[in-house]
Amino acid sequence: MRVRQWGTTVPLALALTVAGTAVPATADQQRAAEPQPLARLFDNKAVSDDARSGAADFDGAGSSLSAQDLAAAGWTPGRTLAIDATRLTWPRTAPGAPDNVRANGQAVRLGGTGTALSFLVAGTGGDATGTGTVEYQDGSRSTYELTAPDWRTGPLSTKAVALPHRNSAAGQLAETVRLYAVSVPVRPGRQVRSVTLPKDPGPDRDLHVFAAALRRATPGWTGSWAASSAGYTKVGPWRDQTLRLVVHAGAGGPRARIRLENTFAATPVDIGAASVAVQGSGAATKGKPVALTFGGRSGTSIPAGAQVFSDPVDFTVPADTNLLVSFHLSGSVAASPIHKEAIQRSYVSATDSGDRTADTGGAAYTGSLTTWPFLSGVDVTGGPGSIVALGDSITDGVKSTQGANRRWPDTLARRFQNQTALPKYGVINHGISANRIVTDRYKGDGISTDTGGVSAQHRLERDVLAQTSARTVVVFEGINDVRSGTSAAEVITGLRAIARRAHERGLRVVAATVAPCEGYPDCYPEVDQRRQAVNAFIRDSGGAVDAVLDFDAVIRDPQRPQRMLPAYDSGDHLHPGDEGLKALAESVELRKLVP
Repeated sequence: MRVRQWGTTVPLALALTVAGTAVPATADQQRAAEPQPLARLFDNKAVSDDARSGAADFDGAGSSLSAQDLAAAGWTPGRTLAIDATRLTWPRTAPGAPDNVRANGQAVRLGGTGTALSFLVAGTGGDATGTGTVEYQDGSRSTYELTAPDWRTGPLSTKAVALPHRNSAAGQLAETVRLYAVSVPVRPGRQVRSVTLPKDPGPDRDLHVFAAALRRATPGWTGSWAASSAGYTKVGPWRDQTLRLVVHAGAGGPRARIRLENTFAATPVDIGAASVAVQGSGAATKGKPVALTFGGRSGTSIPAGAQVFSDPVDFTVPADTNLLVSFHLSGSVAASPIHKEAIQRSYVSATDSGDRTADTGGAAYTGSLTTWPFLSGVDVTGGPGSIVALGDSITDGVKSTQGANRRWPDTLARRFQNQTALPKYGVINHGISANRIVTDRYKGDGISTDTGGVSAQHRLERDVLAQTSARTVVVFEGINDVRSGTSAAEVITGLRAIARRAHERGLRVVAATVAPCEGYPDCYPEVDQRRQAVNAFIRDSGGAVDAVLDFDAVIRDPQRPQRMLPAYDSGDHLHPGDEGLKALAESVELRKLVP
């Protein structure tokens, strides 16, 4: 319970003031100040039924979210949504009932340990920012800063879900509105007791909280393979078909799980069944595929913007080996999140061919793919954790030999697996061709032909901080920024922000210098000047990063340092070929990557 005093909401548990005299709070009032489950604090109605569009007032101006739009996205009442490796529960309330709390210093009961604290939020009246507190069982505290982007004007590139309508008392309007999942640091290993929400951000805006949860640690798990969602494109359409994707495991282990993501989507996708196997020849497996389950069931539905992990399965993943991950699309799929530059041929069965996930032979797989739709990760047990390579097309392996697994992170993964002096870390590749540090190529919503991804800063949470047992991030980006006219100062600011956020989560940050590109059509002298300025910062960052990989020095021509050494050049003067990528990976002093 709260009262309004002089126009400001204040906790009753502290005291009541009558004629200037402080009156001690009653026992009931004191209990009200104790941490409460978030749902008990709900004081705002954000969702209305389209038939009663004025029954909720999210923003104080009579506007609200459509219950039908939420249902169409798979965000139904009480639904658990896995977003950035955190299980958040959409409120169980019916349309027109309180379903969120306007943050103003409320104490929320929340227990357990984790690597981060995630909130499902939105701002109204503008972006809403405030500072809150995490209280631990040992009596210690830590603070966090939480920003909830505005539900009508915030960036689409970081949204959890976008909905096509805004409800109002006058009816429904065609306008894109957003909800966000935002994570903040907690002290790892400490038992959380409660979370105090930020204070009211001001009279003209509110910070709304729909859900909160701790992102659990993943001890004993290591990333073996990964890929980033780079865009959302038209596909197929696929109808009652099975995709059999070829991926290359770096780290090995005795148990495995996969991760499927419906990033950037507007509607759920239904997975009828899934399996994993070692690749034999083409689409044929070596041995019988091992069936995967999701919460004990053979299939699952992934809401828009969410992800799902399969249950752990006893399946030995050999290190440095191709796997076949198969999943049945039981419905019709006309658009999908994809990673475009797979540099690998995968397979798809014929329309209406049904569930072929258990097939050992490849005869049913009559079509082929050169992208990776939906699949974003394969994890194994037994390793010490993951090193994440965050990059652009050079990290993605563009211009390397298709199907040969000669990307520089592949070679780096082999080096870790083939040595005994250091822990055998997994190396997972989150390079996206055409990606930038500062600006988005893909805007983050809707069907598009652009598969350059959202910026490295906007995908950092999903592609680095939320990755399985991430220990170190290697940042090798910037050439696309300076080629597009972004100033060196802006790139450096972006690199600093990435390093700061990674350090807040306890990751080691390693930066690689940007490689030369003279000879590529748009690599003018001023581009090289900007590149050199970025590299000067990376080589002497004043402690912003923990270690440096001088990839520029490895790959440049000593006689003409603004150009790549011909022996390493793929021929386009921007992308190294197989030998150049090998040289990059072999130049890495492995100890620099170890946290």
